[in-house]
Order: sequence, then C-alpha cells, then structure tokens
Amino acid sequence: MIDKIESFVQSKFEHDASGHDWYHIQRVRKLAVHIADQEKADRGFVEIIALLHDVLDDKLTVDKVEAQLELTEFLKGLALPEAQLQEILYIIDNIGFKGGNGVVLPSLEGRIVQDADRLDALGAIGIARTFMYSGAKGRAMYDPRIAVRDSMSYEQYRNERSSAINHFYEKLFLLKDTLHTETAKRIADERHLYMEQFVDQFLKEWNEI
Repeated sequence: MIDKIESFVQSKFEHDASGHDWYHIQRVRKLAVHIADQEKADRGFVEIIALLHDVLDDKLTVDKVEAQLELTEFLKGLALPEAQLQEILYIIDNIGFKGGNGVVLPSLEGRIVQDADRLDALGAIGIARTFMYSGAKGRAMYDPRIAVRDSMSYEQYRNERSSAINHFYEKLFLLKDTLHTETAKRIADERHLYMEQFVDQFLKEWNEI
C-alpha cells in the first residue's frame, strides 16, 4: 500500500518548483513518523497521511474538485475502510494554515502530520522554501511599501499582494504556537530562533545602504 501511495504522490510532486516537491513530502513523512513514535500514535496511519498531505492543497492543484475525485478513487483502490478513507480526506483537506483560520484536526494522527508539515516551514529549510515559493508566484523577496497584515481572511491570505519577508510575520513566526505535540514544540524552538535571526540580519543589511 505504501509503495502505491509513494508512486501516486511522487508522480504529482517530483517536478514542483514551489517548495512542495517530493523531498518536502519525504521530510514531512520522516518527521511525522518520528513524532508518532514519540507520542505513541498509529505510525502506519500517520505515514499514509504524511505522504498524501499536499494532494488537495488548493495552491498546488489546478482543479481541486477533480483532484479530490481522483484521490478518492485512488484510495478506494487500496481497499481502505470507508471510515478511514473519509478521515484521510478530511485531514488533508483541512491540514493547512489558511491564514491562521485553519481547522483543529480531530485525531492525534492528523495533528502529528500537521505539526510535521509546519516544522518543515521553519528553520533553514523553511527560509529556503519561503523564497522558492515567492519566486514561483512572482512575489518580491521584500517590499517595504507592502504592510504586514495582522489578520486576514483565507481569500486575502491567498490572493492579496505580499512578499517573502512579510510571510515570516504573517505565518512562519506564528507557527510555533500552533503546534500540538510536545515533540514538535521541542524541535520548533531552534528553528524558530534561527528564522528570527535571519530576518533580523536581512533587515539590517537592507537598511544599511
């Protein structure tokens, strides 16, 4: 089953240039399985969710309805119990940050994958992914004329003009306080501090000239 899921997901993300490539999926999977072991969760179910967690992300799909139908048919072909299939669909449809307006996931396994996904948005890799995504979307790395948004709807979060540096204030610096598991919180501390130091240095260099 895992081999089939790997092939399905890799075919969709191996050519991604927005920071959501197959290596991102693999890092989230590895982190999620580690957290599951520490938190005594269902390791196998966590691994399945981690592999599939970006398949319905609307910033990565051309047609989300079509993507959901395709995924549902794929999961049915794995002979998963209907309740588990529906739980997978619900979790991966609601795992995202969504401008801070995300859903609290009902299961420990879902929250673990959410933690792992958010950890991959932090630290050195999180910084690299932020600038990669901004470049892919045609956004500036920084524009001091664009104000940081204190609060926003999901539509504003997705569609309004922003920059890579603003993204740290609008999402990345907030993630540490949204984590559920003690394991993830411990990992996040160092990564969060590294990002703060990076942004401080970036703005220092920007304003020195």
